[in-house]
Amino acid sequence: MNTPRLVKISKFLSKYLRHQPESLGIKLAPGGWVAVEELLAACAKHKFPITRQELTAVVATNDKQRFSFDSTGTLIRANQGHSVEVDLQLLPAVPPDVLYHGTGHKAVESILQTGLNKMSRHHVHLSQDITTATTVGARHGKPVVVCNAYIPNIVRLSMNI
Repeated sequence: MNTPRLVKISKFLSKYLRHQPESLGIKLAPGGWVAVEELLAACAKHKFPITRQELTAVVATNDKQRFSFDSTGTLIRANQGHSVEVDLQLLPAVPPDVLYHGTGHKAVESILQTGLNKMSRHHVHLSQDITTATTVGARHGKPVVVCNAYIPNIVRLSMNI
């Protein structure tokens, strides 16, 4: 499948399933779900048609697992990173002892002074490995990775951030 096309679809879906569902004319149900057929129709109506095959490929191949289908395959959602209010109905889990946060070098001073803050998002993004955290941090310039095991006083987190 055409990788540049899948990247474009992924970015489009991220925008509307995570940040602006109302702009596409969809409403996220509890859990962040939207009917696949409703999503595909809304995309076509907004001059960005997506086939079911393309949608399935984006969900299956996204390296960060940004999207998922429900068990029936009739609903889809963004798994994380929402700026709109949504209850993803996720179950609490015990985190690993060591977690990493990737950020751009310009944010380091603020993190050292005030800890990790969710800013305009619902959660702070933490990774279980340095590679993923570095990739996330690179989106914001020169990447820097902070780790709760080495600098525990900067990671002031609660389950309700």
